[in-house]
Amino acid sequence: MSKTIIITGGARGIGKACAQVFLDAGWRVGIVGRTPETVAEMADSHENALALPCDVVDEAQVDTAFDKAMAEWGRIDALFNNAGVSVMGGPVDEISVDDWRKCIDINVTGSFICARAAFGRMRRQDPMGGRIINNGSVSAYVPRWGSAPYTASKHAITGLTRSLSLDGRPYNIACGQIDIGNALTDMAEKMTKGVPQADGSVRPEPLMDVEHVAYAVLQMASLPLSANMQWLTVMATKMPYIGRG
Repeated sequence: MSKTIIITGGARGIGKACAQVFLDAGWRVGIVGRTPETVAEMADSHENALALPCDVVDEAQVDTAFDKAMAEWGRIDALFNNAGVSVMGGPVDEISVDDWRKCIDINVTGSFICARAAFGRMRRQDPMGGRIINNGSVSAYVPRWGSAPYTASKHAITGLTRSLSLDGRPYNIACGQIDIGNALTDMAEKMTKGVPQADGSVRPEPLMDVEHVAYAVLQMASLPLSANMQWLTVMATKMPYIGRG
């Protein structure tokens, strides 16, 4: 029987690339996204894809989506907690509280709600267990200029990963985190034109093909539950991450 994974934010960007790679590898893939038409378009073009339209910050919608996956597959082997947003950067006093709340709500609360839904089903299925992979960022370690909401949200993801890793042990649930730097998606395309640097300059940054991220996530998810890739950083080789600050 093919393994199963739910990918949040699975119809665009990193999530879409991951969904395609998992489908090509023979997995059954549940695609979560807020826009039903986009999710359906992705799912309808693949026999082993399951459309799971929902808003990750809505607990009832998430439960309905995960129940649909359980009914279709009988079990959930993995979750890639990928859905997230960034907000316009600037000095902290110029960032609106609404933008802060949006970023924290989707990136942190949404990840918690989806992890909670997966965890509860994984500990009760037979055989018990599964894997949760959280999408962190290199911003979970080193901030980009003017990124207080996003950086805070990704530091919180690291805390969520640590807690899930510990709490999952009695139930054979593994949790790891992939920290991504400069994968070429629609969200990151602006980096080719120039983004603010820590020294006050504005410069373009190198990017990598998003498929490298997808294959890294597949590697993490394909490990037996007796092994866990706790942290993995994959980034454009020449991005200025190492020299930030």
